[in-house]
Amino acid sequence: MKAKKILSMLLAGVTSIGLLAGCSSNTDDTQNASTDNTAAEENQDSTADSSDNADAAQTEGSTDAASGSGNVLVVYYSATGNTEEVANYIADATGGDLFEVEPAEPYTDDDLNWTDDNSRVSQEHADESLRDVELVTTEVENWDSYDTVFIGYPIWWGIAAWPMDTFVEANDFTGKTVIPFCTSSSSGIGDSGNLLADLAGTGDWQDGERFRSGADEADVQDWVEGLGL
Repeated sequence: MKAKKILSMLLAGVTSIGLLAGCSSNTDDTQNASTDNTAAEENQDSTADSSDNADAAQTEGSTDAASGSGNVLVVYYSATGNTEEVANYIADATGGDLFEVEPAEPYTDDDLNWTDDNSRVSQEHADESLRDVELVTTEVENWDSYDTVFIGYPIWWGIAAWPMDTFVEANDFTGKTVIPFCTSSSSGIGDSGNLLADLAGTGDWQDGERFRSGADEADVQDWVEGLGL
């Protein structure tokens, strides 16, 4: 009898230990699952943050690309609007800034009538001493920050319109790449860029390009892309 009681007690003890072990195992599994879920959530949060950061960086990079490098300047003098049109095309293609050369005494339509020997441009052409044209300003804000400068002008009697002479002589092009461009109905660019380079005395002046009056934007863009800026 005593042996049966002892055996019964032993069996009860073993069963209790098994139940306790099972409970302990379930608790550990729950804790492990909770830990795994927490880690997974943290990984997801980390992945989301990384994705957000990457998207932000990509957006910032796109904004910078759209605004241009900021080191290109397009300087132009336009008598009738043709050169201004090309200058705007170049600024759009390069993301560059624009600076208009403006005579202190603007040229009127009568002044620009080259067929009239008494017109302003005709008299200035005949007498070189009259070509010292005063400008509203020759100073460009943040001039030193520009690495590449486009210089645009109409062709007058085979050379650059002389209001541009005043601007070129007044500025230091040291360390800058200078690219001339011009507009004309028939004349080529000729030596106009070389003559301006001589006036400047500084800068790395490149071969220029002539565009017809009413130039096509695609032609201007193709030229700019070919420069490899």
